[in-house]
Amino acid sequence: MDDTGMNINGLQEQRAAFLTRRHFLRRSSLCLGGAALAALLQENAHGKDIAPADPLRPRQPHFAGRVKNVIFLSMSGAPPHLDMFDFKPTLVQRNTQPCPDSLLKGKRFAFTSGVPRLLGTPQKFKQHGKCGAWLSGVLPRLAGVVDDLTFIKSMYTDQFNHAPAELLLYTGSPRQGRPSMGSWVTYGLGSESRDLPGYIVLVSGGVLPSGGKSCWGSGFLPSVFQGVQCRTGGDPVLYVSNPEGMDRSMRRLSLDALHDLNELQARELGSPETVTRIQQYELAFRMQVAVPEVMDISRETKETLARYGAQPGAATFANNCLLARRLVEKGVRFVQLFDWGWDFHGTNPGEDIKTGLPGRCEKMDRPVAALIADLKSRGLLDETLVVWAGEFGRTPFREGRTAQSQNLGRDHHPDAFTVFLAGGGLRHGLTYGASDELGFGVAENPVHVHDLQATILYLLGFEHTRLTYRFQGRDYRLTDVHGNVVKDILAWRHGPCAAAPHRVCGVRYLAARNRRRRTVPPPPIQSPSTK
Repeated sequence: MDDTGMNINGLQEQRAAFLTRRHFLRRSSLCLGGAALAALLQENAHGKDIAPADPLRPRQPHFAGRVKNVIFLSMSGAPPHLDMFDFKPTLVQRNTQPCPDSLLKGKRFAFTSGVPRLLGTPQKFKQHGKCGAWLSGVLPRLAGVVDDLTFIKSMYTDQFNHAPAELLLYTGSPRQGRPSMGSWVTYGLGSESRDLPGYIVLVSGGVLPSGGKSCWGSGFLPSVFQGVQCRTGGDPVLYVSNPEGMDRSMRRLSLDALHDLNELQARELGSPETVTRIQQYELAFRMQVAVPEVMDISRETKETLARYGAQPGAATFANNCLLARRLVEKGVRFVQLFDWGWDFHGTNPGEDIKTGLPGRCEKMDRPVAALIADLKSRGLLDETLVVWAGEFGRTPFREGRTAQSQNLGRDHHPDAFTVFLAGGGLRHGLTYGASDELGFGVAENPVHVHDLQATILYLLGFEHTRLTYRFQGRDYRLTDVHGNVVKDILAWRHGPCAAAPHRVCGVRYLAARNRRRRTVPPPPIQSPSTK
């Protein structure tokens, strides 16, 4: 008999009733399955307490990385990089000329057909900083921190429509259902914050990204790793506050009862989602105190608010940049900001790259520069990676629908665009890669979005081919079966990788070299009934 009055054989029979064929096959492995199952039942029969481990507990990466947090600044809509970062004097000289047929042959564009006319930028460019990086006049404050930035001007992607391009960039696949980058990172590293989610999302611009909430979803990973969207107005997180008539002590009593029921189910069925449910209830209870405090930017000095251009209570990108710094300070592993409004087709004056772009950039330029300077002054930039990116670029010619309009606009373009990074482990002040003289395609050092993903994971301490999760019989990873670390932008390399010969970035792996290696991923979420 055990302390509950149930004999050992009776407990074994009861637990065996819950072990369906699916559970048995999942937990067994050929002839070792029976022994493993017997050991499992025997252990529980002797009354050992198997408490579910916290899935967000901090974990070690494959090797010591250079950064431990990520702030991803997502410019939804695809910024016109040719009017902000990638200066093309030849394109300016050939303004209004027909686009060469050789560049159009075999290409598809979202809203352009026939032979469009080239569009040189109406913005003025200058070189800035010790590094001499070219920046448009619409980015005066980023010019002040340009020596802390690392530009990649040779990005390319496979998609030219917003939703699939965003999904490819943030989840590694143009289709829904895959875990997002932030989910992979929190799955691999856990979180250093006990009272806040490991992955937080902030949205500005009044519109969700075209890829929807899948851009921060957990896909087939346990849902505890999905991004939690916070708001800057009203309740920061919906449904976290106590309902009317329930105080905090009553909520604690109800959560204790739910915890006991969920733990019984977790022991019987071993579902990772039950473990997730327990942890999410407890996290939500702690968040009731922690979230209002960290989201209250009125606690910042007037000087700090002015540097960011932030206004307490407003749902702005400036507020979100300031919140990103506050969240990283509290140990949040991955903070992602989505700012809608960068789709410069020229269909209205706000999308005119001559008159509308300066206003749009003003709302981004000030807070991003302030964020980088603020992180640096607080000693956080060396351990934080800041990524600024859109889902693709813009064409070097006028968009077809607005070709006769007074508003200047550009079409979607996947073949060449610019992103920049800042933080630990990078060669600061570097401009890597280049597009051709018209900005139509990559001329040197191509970097695919999978290469960018691999590099981000590398800086966090992961070999991207080993950060995997088994689902439906195969090991999945963020970079799918592609991706190379862009070693030439790194000021640091780990172990054997430092001596490895450089491989041209962006070149896709040959099929024969894409055989997935059977390696051990970081500790996965284990069922409560397994050791």
